[in-house]
Amino acid sequence: MSNIGVWEAAEPGVTRCILKAEVGLMMMEVHFEPGAIGYQHSHVHEQMSYCLKGKIEFTIDGEVTIITQGQTIYIPSEAKHGVTALEESALLDVFTPIREDLVKR
Repeated sequence: MSNIGVWEAAEPGVTRCILKAEVGLMMMEVHFEPGAIGYQHSHVHEQMSYCLKGKIEFTIDGEVTIITQGQTIYIPSEAKHGVTALEESALLDVFTPIREDLVKR
C-alpha cells in the first residue's frame, strides 16, 4: 500500500503529501500552520526545501536560517535539522535517495 498522493498528518499543525518517489528521488509537499514545528531529526538523505509560501525558520546543525517564498535551502546527509513556521507556510521537499521510512509500500 502506498501513501503517494495522500495528505497525512505529520507533527501537530503539519500535513504532508508525497508527490512522487521514483528510482532514487522523492518529492513531497508540506503545509504548516503558523507556529507549527517540524521536530529536530536527521537522516542519511540529502534534502532541498523550496518555500512555496510563507516564512520558515530552519535550524541545521545549530545554525538558524529563515527562508521565504521563492527561496531554497539545502540540508546535507546526517545534518540535524528542524523547522518552525513563522506564518502559514508550505514547502516543497526533495530527497535523495527515497525516504523509504515515509513511503509506505
